[in-house]
Amino acid sequence: MTEFAIEIENLRKTYRAGRGGAEKVALKGIDLKIPAGSIFGLLGPNGAGKSTLINILAGLVIKTSGKVRIWGFDQDVNPRQSRAAIGVMPQELNLDPFFSPRGALEVQAGLYGVPKAQRRSDEILEMVGLSDKADAYARTLSGGMRRRLLLAKALVHFPQILVLDEPTAGVDIEIRQMLWANVRKLNRERGMTIILTTHYLEEAEEMCDEIAIINQGELVVQDTTSALLGRMDAKTLVIHPESTVPDPIEMPKGVEIERRADGALALSYRRGETSANAILDAVRKAGIVIRDVRTEEPDLQDVFLDLTRG
Repeated sequence: MTEFAIEIENLRKTYRAGRGGAEKVALKGIDLKIPAGSIFGLLGPNGAGKSTLINILAGLVIKTSGKVRIWGFDQDVNPRQSRAAIGVMPQELNLDPFFSPRGALEVQAGLYGVPKAQRRSDEILEMVGLSDKADAYARTLSGGMRRRLLLAKALVHFPQILVLDEPTAGVDIEIRQMLWANVRKLNRERGMTIILTTHYLEEAEEMCDEIAIINQGELVVQDTTSALLGRMDAKTLVIHPESTVPDPIEMPKGVEIERRADGALALSYRRGETSANAILDAVRKAGIVIRDVRTEEPDLQDVFLDLTRG
């Protein structure tokens, strides 16, 4: 096993302008290394360049410049081997409505050059919960089932790397749980590297070992999920008072006060500027009797907004 599943150096992509238009720079020199065997989150706002990056990895978009190595294979030197090492579950439901799930997998396996004797279409269909629909037309499948079929198609050639582009967008809880159970199983039992893009930041926080955030074509940050969460200096003390809280309240500089609908007082501060003790002293000085107090730590959404702001 190679140390890094994906190695990207100074990757740039510029889309040529139409008549009278300006060129669009989608990627501005991305450097990124994705550890083999990890579940890796690739996050960023709309238009950040995530889809362009994924399409370059999949061989669907030609880069302007830079180096891309997939499972140790240089994309320019060994395009077939690098392409064979990766499977992509796209965001769009691009399925032929007149193929059955089994037929779609057989065709996909043929495109990747998987010999008939080595194809495991029925096993893959069972894994994604489509065995009972193996011979149905794809056009008769529900939206959730079509998502499952997209995942199955990405697995027909047994890639070392699986890219999931917004895999749970618009699906119900049951499909989402099934998908993540399969992803964890592939990662745990086969050592498959998973690259995930998602707008559901709680998913990335729960699933990913490491995260990279892209904004406006540039890599903003890459770190472990725990380290990213630890970067945020913000913290919130939530106080439930015994009685009505007076207004105004004198607080140390930099403390933001929010009065919540349940009567609680949320006091947000930065640990580098003040302390919880100083805030509690100010609360007592204001004559507030505390019935209960707890803290709230930042989540990945806070980190994401902080790093992509502006």
